[in-house]
Amino acid sequence: MKRIIIIGATSGIGYEVANIYRRLGWRVGVAGRRTERLEAFKEQAPEQIEIQQIDVTQADAVDKFHQLIEKLGGMDIFLLSTGVGSQNRALDPKIELATVNTNAIGFTRMVTAAYNYFQEQGKGHLAVISSIAGTKGLGAAPSYSATKRFQNTYIDALAQLARMKKLPITFTDIRPGFVKTDLLKNDKYPLLMRLEKVAKRIVRALNHKKRNVIIDWRYAVLVFLWRLIPEGIWERLSIHN
Repeated sequence: MKRIIIIGATSGIGYEVANIYRRLGWRVGVAGRRTERLEAFKEQAPEQIEIQQIDVTQADAVDKFHQLIEKLGGMDIFLLSTGVGSQNRALDPKIELATVNTNAIGFTRMVTAAYNYFQEQGKGHLAVISSIAGTKGLGAAPSYSATKRFQNTYIDALAQLARMKKLPITFTDIRPGFVKTDLLKNDKYPLLMRLEKVAKRIVRALNHKKRNVIIDWRYAVLVFLWRLIPEGIWERLSIHN
């Protein structure tokens, strides 16, 4: 029986992906900050699901991660779905630093732990959910877009490192656009995607071991166009996150 661990699975994309793998019969390890959500998820299939309370911003996160791996009996796929983001036009330092703490420092903490586990195991599939926001610096959300670019580049670097070491580790960088989750509760965002549809496409991408995935062709076109815009013009645009 195959095994997947999803960090950030108490709600949103991570929760939906975990549900799909549960229905597919996988052994599923789920982690997040909200214990009551984790316990409720485990009740759906107690013999198939293992849970662990993990806050990626805390130093004990890696130890707890290894505890979850042990409970599950190993790990074939690792998916990091945790992250924070908000508009910060006032440039409140607390918001900026909290975003960096989760999306950059917490991200690095968990991804390096997964990489090192797969390196010791001799194989594995390391996947993260980043964002198309890493394509360009967004004035409405500086630390969010910057940390998403950090995530994209970090996975690129690890993929190269694994090749240098001849390690059979697969990498998948999943870059959604606007998804209708608790973070985006209204329909005012453009190109808002249904959560269930996004989760299915993520599972399909993981099963096919895709390297980079932009969910929805409309966002793929948007990202292509964004990359063509010169810096001088980009700085004069009002792009909303």
